[in-house]
Amino acid sequence: MKRLSGLPILIVILMAALFLAACAPAAQPATPTPPAVEEATAQPVETPQVEKTPQAEKTEEPATTEGFTLAPAIAERMAAGKTPIIYVSYHDVSNEFAPFLKAGVEKAVADLGVSAEFVGPVGADAEAQIAELESLVESGVDGLAISSASTDALAPAINRFLAEGIPVVTYNTDNPDSNRLAFAGQDLVTSGYAAAQVLADLLGGEGDIIITTLDAAAQWSIDRETGARNAFDEYPGINVLETINTGTEPQEIYANIENAMLANPTVTGILSLECCSTPAAGEYVKRNDLQDKVTVVGFDELPTTLELIRDGYIAGSVSQAPERQGYEAVRMLVDFLNGKPISDVDTGIEVIDLSNYQKYLGE
Repeated sequence: MKRLSGLPILIVILMAALFLAACAPAAQPATPTPPAVEEATAQPVETPQVEKTPQAEKTEEPATTEGFTLAPAIAERMAAGKTPIIYVSYHDVSNEFAPFLKAGVEKAVADLGVSAEFVGPVGADAEAQIAELESLVESGVDGLAISSASTDALAPAINRFLAEGIPVVTYNTDNPDSNRLAFAGQDLVTSGYAAAQVLADLLGGEGDIIITTLDAAAQWSIDRETGARNAFDEYPGINVLETINTGTEPQEIYANIENAMLANPTVTGILSLECCSTPAAGEYVKRNDLQDKVTVVGFDELPTTLELIRDGYIAGSVSQAPERQGYEAVRMLVDFLNGKPISDVDTGIEVIDLSNYQKYLGE
């Protein structure tokens, strides 16, 4: 090897070190932690000890709002400290579930000091819902929260409002086909899975089942039924006979369940996918003295459902924290208008049964 002359060994070493440092890649900055979303004052919903599908595990991240520009008039009002004008549109204010959502909206109004009104059509009428929303927009709004009567029908309207610079979030019933800014509600596929799993376990993994729903064609119903059938597929002894589209009128709901039960005398389980066919199924069991032969699992905490759980005619019902959904719908819009990041809010799952119905019924 040729010898380096005239250079002290120490200098050679230093030069080599400097050369290597120059070739090393620059250190990358740490990924910033997304800003925390302010928690609502509503009580968090507990998660039941129910095995869930992989979709149940989610990390909430700030919603993507790129491409949305707040209307100048709304921006000016907020900059001037004006009270936000918010409308919370529900797809059917006449059903028995609506008052729970409305209570959450009213709590948000009291807590947050905003103007928020609970509105919507009587009956799940998409055209009526759109017409009312368009009228409200014409009169002047700062934000809209929408539970869609029809995903397909409402998505273009939601996108139109967003294009006009009006912030829109969804709640209770999501509209993923739209560009809505965020969603507050239950993961419907996961909740359908959880409810079906509860029923299948209560039946010991065997039995003939019917599924009931107010509107089998609605996206919320499709999502819940998808989750339910995924769960039932895991139980070889469970046989789903049919899905009953009950309609929305109380007498019609009961009559359709009764007809389905008479047509399927081997039924040992009923899974109801929403608030209002659940008590009707329990009432059928009660009237026909079938509490030891037919197990009912459904959704929501209507007083009649809770009473039927207490009396042994309904085995369980899955809560989706409706008051929190109404509250979060308002809170997300208020946060957004105040320049804060917003995220989807999963309001969780809790199974109501004989062990805990009292806290819902107030006994």
